Amino acid sequence: MSAGISTDMQNNLSRKVRGRTDTLVEICSKLVRIPSETPPSDTRAVAKAAGEILSKVDGVEVSYHTLEDPIGNVVARIKGKGPGKRLTFNGHLDTFLVGDKSRWTVDPFGAECKEGRIYGRGVADMKGGIACSMIAFMLMAECRDAWSGELVIALAGDEEVMGPRGTLFLLDTVPFVKGDAAILGDIGTSKVLRFGERGAIWFELTAVGKASHGAHVHRGINAIDRLTTAMGKIRQGIQNMPVNVPENVRKAVLAAGPISEAYSGKGETNVLLSLTLNFGIIQGGIALNIMPDKATAQGDIRIPPGNTVEEVESTLNAVVGEVEGVSVRKIHSWVPNWSDPADELFSLISKNARHVWNEEVAVTMRVGSSDSRYFRLRGVPTVNCGLNGYNLGAADEYAEISDMVNVAEIHTLTAFDFLA
Repeated sequence: MSAGISTDMQNNLSRKVRGRTDTLVEICSKLVRIPSETPPSDTRAVAKAAGEILSKVDGVEVSYHTLEDPIGNVVARIKGKGPGKRLTFNGHLDTFLVGDKSRWTVDPFGAECKEGRIYGRGVADMKGGIACSMIAFMLMAECRDAWSGELVIALAGDEEVMGPRGTLFLLDTVPFVKGDAAILGDIGTSKVLRFGERGAIWFELTAVGKASHGAHVHRGINAIDRLTTAMGKIRQGIQNMPVNVPENVRKAVLAAGPISEAYSGKGETNVLLSLTLNFGIIQGGIALNIMPDKATAQGDIRIPPGNTVEEVESTLNAVVGEVEGVSVRKIHSWVPNWSDPADELFSLISKNARHVWNEEVAVTMRVGSSDSRYFRLRGVPTVNCGLNGYNLGAADEYAEISDMVNVAEIHTLTAFDFLA
């Protein structure tokens, strides 16, 4: 296992990152000022802007890739002094919707800087993280004589809807996007480094009944009653399923808990090691005094490592089948994915994060999902190391500039460590 770069080189790279703070803010601001909300996930303009910035790097190869408009993707590659490993930076260019603009106190696409923060839709999730990776990419190009192999940055759309037209498309069609390791600057403090994610099943229940006047309940069948009965059975069935988290993953998650829960909330450790269920949408009925003849609900089951989508889906179908008049349809699913927490990538990036923050950091799973799963499912050790975001999905989203500098430094030091 690599011991890491020398202290002199580390200090030199750290100084260079901090000397590029203005450039970091400028890149982030330029990306934020280009709307790329999902829907429609039109990332063509922001991909072109990122590509134009990267094209100024000496010796770079930049290419644009589209499976389906308006999803634009851009890839850039530089090479070191000779053959070696390949490291990929990955990020998504699409963002949440702005929502009600009247709730914003700043222009959501203004990238306004004040009080050490940058404001705007997508600053934290994740155009700020992309800017950090781009700074690392630029600095690595400047010292290419000191490392071997290749460094790639792949920026994609379609992530906010977990779609196939962004990072998955790039991995399927651009061979060098897949490397020996990958770093994503997706949202989440860089004091908590994520080596895996739970899987999921998104599903819809439909219950049918017989309409009747609410006073004449003997003449009808209430679809909402059937629906809620099925929902209860699903919850019980999921809770009764055995959980089979691999021991190395379980130990890593438990060890990280005291640090990670300070940032991600008390109870995160238990959630990461559990099957969980959330019903997010329920619809049914037209009036309070009419028995509904149809009702629907949409739910989200999250699956830890060691359990499979197939076994959870089997349980889901079985318990729904016990309730007359109720059917289930799978909307979307993806499998649990994780890298070995003992892999060299995690020792290097945790070492550098400790150096930058001057405190202990955690290496654990992530409760949510990201494009990192596409790399892990191809056997690529992959880590999420991004910004601590504020007001995600809400008005006045922002990130702290000092945090961006720290993440850029961690990305740069780890890239050099890995390729040197």
